[in-house]
Amino acid sequence: MPRDQRTITADDILPLEQYETIRADKKQEALERKKMTRLSVGPNATFMFENWDSMWLQIQEMLRIEKGGDEQLVDELAAYDPMVPKGAELTATVLFEVADADRRDAFLRTIGGVENHVAIQIGDHVIRARPEGDVERTRESDNKASAVHFFHFDFPAEAIAAWKSGEGQAMAVIDHPNYGHAALIGPETRGFLARECFA
Repeated sequence: MPRDQRTITADDILPLEQYETIRADKKQEALERKKMTRLSVGPNATFMFENWDSMWLQIQEMLRIEKGGDEQLVDELAAYDPMVPKGAELTATVLFEVADADRRDAFLRTIGGVENHVAIQIGDHVIRARPEGDVERTRESDNKASAVHFFHFDFPAEAIAAWKSGEGQAMAVIDHPNYGHAALIGPETRGFLARECFA
């Protein structure tokens, strides 16, 4: 696996029968990883920081569910490999969650454009989110935000150095007028993401 090359290729993907033999272990690893990569930002938003392993598992699980073979694999690689951090970035899936469907729909209509109000702050550095690809994340017809967003945070060298140093506060920030919240990113998470995401 070219894990150190920060990309997932078809050669990294196991045949379904082989994946089944290690699936339980990989799912357990994912649960342990989420303790360091999952962060609540306010009552309704969850950041899930991604790495090579989380995206590899996502591809394997999608293939297991849909059983689309090589044709599906091409699509899954195109969808998930870009979310593997490439050496000078963090990537995150951000979920907006409200249990009740009607309340969720109403909430999402109040945070249109939220993708332009997400950042990571490390000391004096503010790294704004860059949405993955050209997928529309706020519907133009009614200004309703998507419940799921895929973000890149492109770190300049100085911000990477600050992150790795462990000094200063690191925070995930959402500064939308209708949803303003921040959460501290703890030292264990900082250390894990420094090893996994920064060259």
